[in-house]
Amino acid sequence: MTGHTATTGALEPPLPAGIDASSVERSVNGVRLHVVTAGDDEAPLVVLLHGFPEFWYGWRAQFEPLVAAGYRVLVPDQRGYNRSEKPDGTKAYRTRERSQDIVELIASEDRDSAHIVGHDWGGMVAWDLARRAPERVDRLAVVNAPHPTAYLRQLVASPEQLRRSWYAGWFQVPRLPEFVCRYGDYRVLERALRETAAPGTFSDEELAHYRRAWRRDGALTGMLNWYRAAARYPPARPTDRVDAPTLVVWGEDDTALLPSLAVDSASFCPNGRLEMLPDVSHWVPHEVPGQLSELLLEHLDKP
Repeated sequence: MTGHTATTGALEPPLPAGIDASSVERSVNGVRLHVVTAGDDEAPLVVLLHGFPEFWYGWRAQFEPLVAAGYRVLVPDQRGYNRSEKPDGTKAYRTRERSQDIVELIASEDRDSAHIVGHDWGGMVAWDLARRAPERVDRLAVVNAPHPTAYLRQLVASPEQLRRSWYAGWFQVPRLPEFVCRYGDYRVLERALRETAAPGTFSDEELAHYRRAWRRDGALTGMLNWYRAAARYPPARPTDRVDAPTLVVWGEDDTALLPSLAVDSASFCPNGRLEMLPDVSHWVPHEVPGQLSELLLEHLDKP
């Protein structure tokens, strides 16, 4: 077994009533990850990966359906986020390090592989893992996160996608983005959630939990270092083809990513399925959690 498991106390914020979950720490790939776990220890394993600027809490609506269907669920705060360790320096946030975290997290469960589900940056980790270590991925599901090659193609070919990606360039500036994001009690990050989602998607109570995560020492720089590392340390390209059975779910009203990215991404998956969701934004797990859970269960339950 890789690493160890240690109880870290009561889960904060809590999951919805009736879900028996544990808050643990796992030592993987030289960092300590805070992980929320639920479900029978011997059940098929599903790992859910959050994106920016979230943490494990973004997947809370998926715990109950997955556990009820007979799965064991692991949801880490990825490195740099919330209660997980925040290593110094941009280099620590390279794509291969983020993927290796999940390889070793799977091994910490005494498993060789798992179903992998990722949203936003978590989806980018999921894509990389499926390409770099395909033997670790049973089934893949990616929500509003483009296949890396599809994204690079669109940046070159589409002025509109380049325009929509402006913030990723701004995040490369040292220190200034941290200052701006902290200003007004994280007003910029709040707007990044509320103003790009359907009205009422993010409540005041939910945003209070997010602010608590953003305030943790080193968290904001750790989160932004994902963008910085992607630009400064582009990964050596493994194969573009993704052989794992793959579900691509895409909210068509994503303000940052064009819908054509979903079609292009699915083209790299010979055993793939694409589900386009009209009138849904980037924040699919929040806006249509029930629909997403149904899609995931249908995908994961296939023989």
